[in-house]
Formats: sequence, C-alpha cells, structure tokens
Amino acid sequence: MATPTSTVAAGFLEPDPLVDTDVRPIPPCALVVFGASGDLFARKLMPGLAQLAAEQVFPGRFAVVGVARTAWSDNDFRRVALDAIAAGGQGGPDRTEDPRWREIVSGFRYVTGDYDRDETYEQLATVLDKVDHVQGTAGNRLYYLAVPPTAFPTILAGIGRHHLQDPLDDAPDAFTRIVIEKPYGTDLHSAEELDRCVHAVFDESQVFRIDHFLGKETVQNFLALRFANAVFEPVWNRRYVDSVQITVAESAGVGHRAAFYEQTGAVRDMVQNHVMQVMALTLMEPPISIEADGIRDEKVKALRAIEILDEREVPEATVRAQYTDGWVAGQLAPGYFDEPDVAPNSSTETYAALRLFVDNWRWAGVPFYVRTGKRLPRHVSEVAIQFHPAPHLPFQPDQVGRLEPDALVVRIHPDEGVTLIFGSKVPGHGFDVRSVAMEFLYGAAFPEGIPDPYARLLMDALVGDSTLFIRADEVMQAWRIVDPILEAWAKDEPPLSLYRAGSWGPPEADALLHRDGRRWRRP
Repeated sequence: MATPTSTVAAGFLEPDPLVDTDVRPIPPCALVVFGASGDLFARKLMPGLAQLAAEQVFPGRFAVVGVARTAWSDNDFRRVALDAIAAGGQGGPDRTEDPRWREIVSGFRYVTGDYDRDETYEQLATVLDKVDHVQGTAGNRLYYLAVPPTAFPTILAGIGRHHLQDPLDDAPDAFTRIVIEKPYGTDLHSAEELDRCVHAVFDESQVFRIDHFLGKETVQNFLALRFANAVFEPVWNRRYVDSVQITVAESAGVGHRAAFYEQTGAVRDMVQNHVMQVMALTLMEPPISIEADGIRDEKVKALRAIEILDEREVPEATVRAQYTDGWVAGQLAPGYFDEPDVAPNSSTETYAALRLFVDNWRWAGVPFYVRTGKRLPRHVSEVAIQFHPAPHLPFQPDQVGRLEPDALVVRIHPDEGVTLIFGSKVPGHGFDVRSVAMEFLYGAAFPEGIPDPYARLLMDALVGDSTLFIRADEVMQAWRIVDPILEAWAKDEPPLSLYRAGSWGPPEADALLHRDGRRWRRP
C-alpha cells in the first residue's frame, strides 16, 4: 500500500486525511510569545508546539511571532526552535526532522525590542499585519507572556496603548486572547493589582491563567475517577475518609533559579497554585456539566470552604524549613546557603507542610496534610486518600501486624496512575493479613503515550477552551488561604526549621501528623 502524502497549501502542510486525530480544529491564528528567547519557551512551549504539529492539528494558516530583548533575526529564532526540539525538550522525542514542524518553523517571525518601548509594539503590529496577509492568520491573536512577572504590567500596558487587543477593521469577528504564566501576584494585594492591569486591556473571557499541573492527564483524571465510577464517589467523604495527604516533592535544589526563589519560596512557588488546584479538584462537588464554568464554579466553592488559619493557629498547623547539605540519589548536594545568589541571612522556605481543614458537609473534620519541598529523596507528586480503618478486625493482633488502613493514591508524577491499597491474606497455611497494592498505570493502559501538558494547554487556549485554566476568583481565593500563613512566617512564627538534603523534611513535619496519631505516607 502506498504511503499517503500531504500537500502544501498556503505555505503549510495540509493534514493527512488518513490520519485519525480525535482533536478539535484549531482556527487560523498568530501565536505571539513575549519572552521568546527565554528558557520557558525553549524547554516547555517549543516541545508542546512540536507535539501538536506531529498530531497534525494545526490549520494551514498559523504563525508564531516571538518578541524579546535578545537581538535575533527571524532565522536566528528559527534555528533556536529547531535546536530546542533536537534536545528533545524535557526528555521528549526529537521531532527535528518532522516535516510539519519544519514547515511551521519556516514561518516563525521575530521582533527585537524592550517591552517598555513603543517601537517594539509598532514593529509587532507591522509583523502581525504581514502574517495576516502572507500566512492567512485572519486577525486572530493569542498572546503568551513567557516573561518574569515584573514585566506583566509593562507588556499589558503596551498592548493596550497600541490597541493590539482590538479586532481589525477587516476582521471584526477575530478573537484576541492572552495566556499569563504563574506566579499571578506575590500576595492577594499584588494579585488584585495585576488583575486590574489585565482587565484594563482584556475581558476576563479572554484571559487564560496557566498552571501546567492542570494539563497533566492524571490531574484531569480526578474528574473521571470521581464522577464516572460509582465505586469511588460514595466513599469520597468524611464518613469513609480519615485524612488526605498531598505531596509535591522535588529532588532538585534551586540551582540557577535562586535569585527568583529568594523572592518566592515554597508556598508561593507551589502551594498557592499547583497544590491549591489539586486540592480543589479533590474537594469539589460534582459539577453540573463538564464545561468550563461548571468545573470552575465548583473549584471556587471548594477553595472557599477551606478554613483560613488565623495568626494564632499558624505555628501549630504549619512547618517551614530550609535544606542543608546532604545526599540525594547518591550525589552530595549543597545546602541552600551554598547555592549561588542566596542571601547569607535568608529565611526563605524551601519546604512547607500544612494541616488544613474544610468547612463543609462532605469534608468536615477531615485533615488535609500538604507538603512540598526541594532536595527531597524523590521527584514525586501524589494525592493519597486514606480511609478509616475497619471498625472491627476478627483476627489476632499478630495476624494483622503488617496491615495498614486502605488508601487510594493518585500519582501525578512519575509513573502516572492510580493505586488502591487494601488488605489481603498472605498465601500459606496460616492466616496473616497484610496490605497489598492494585495498580493502574497510564503507560501500560494507554501505550500511545501521555500528551505533554503544555501541548494540551496550548491547544485549549488556541481553541478558546478555558476549562483547565484558572479564573480570577480562583486565584484570589488561593491567596486568601496562604496570605495569613506568609504573614505569620514573616514574623518568624513558627521558627524556620532545617532538614538534610535527601530526607523527607524536618522532624517538625513528622510531629505535625504524630500529634494527630498519623504519619506521612512514604511515596
């Protein structure tokens, strides 16, 4: 059988009609990336775009326009794009020779300029007009702010000042959207100030606040796990659940990001966004629909139900710590103070543990334990739902010495999947009962592979699906939860603890659970 071929039209390879792609059609569009010479675009966005190209989802009329201070030509930008994909991007495949990706890259454009200069936006307007006419992007725009948060207001003001968010006279129905990376503010006040800058230029329906955790298949699987299976939803409440643990652990240190991390810390970097989003999906009630508003409405309700700690409660319900030197994966790792660009008197937390409660009917009295940190033994993210023990065990104590409470563990990274832990008889003449695990692995069940989170989120933004993006009221409610914690920590309450690199955190984090008669699960 002859291999099907593709044809070129409008300067782009047309989709192969024999390839089955269960995807939504992407409309003509120009993707404008501010910060296109930066690390985020090369490591995350470029591989995501290359995967979408391989899946043949792009229309014949699509363009990428990079904007940054680095003095590059169009050809420089194209070469960097191909080099980034040659590196495999986060361990992904090398798609350098994919003709569809090379065809997209051949149309890349680049604008050199400072974000605070009018000339940059004037040149961008000229380039966008050109790609509309040459590449047929129909006046549709998706702006992506892949820049440090301090540049957000400047770029937003520049777009608004030059009316780059307005539909063109000859394309009145064209769309304009903007994707904004985290962190969205550094506290509630700054987040509200940023939101005013955003809404001075864009309507909320045009704003896509991105958190790549929400692009992960396992995170999205919360919805299917809970609401498509009658076996789980009836026990997803305080009557059956003893406690919930959310772990987001990293084995790496701060590395070259220390200057950024010094201003951020573990709570701002991970808890306010990643952890709160996962917690909302764990807590939420069944949505009225799987559409964007249905899901996001329930997530906001869930976040509003989380009890906000007052200043007196913070020392008893939270732990903050910094890593010292130690061994991680057989390698000697430096302490936080030995990392470049770390202040000698820094009190920035690299580890945080919290105990939170939820004030609603479903979860009243169930503690939620959250921990995140750097230089921990493994890079792992999971949600562990531990159930109440059986009310009566008709066995002798020595028969159940290795029996633990039942648990349902959703692994977000690595080895994405779900594990059900329950008691089983040990084979043999005796009657010993111990805990065993029944596992579902995404890689085994779906050998075609797991989509890249940025590929999924980029596609959603291009088609205008905001389901996996964060609404303004979600952001503000997350800040309301963590702000009192950060304010108490700024007063050294509780004092900063220390933990060895390669350990699972300080003793104070273990004590946080031991006081409740519980212990951390070992991922």
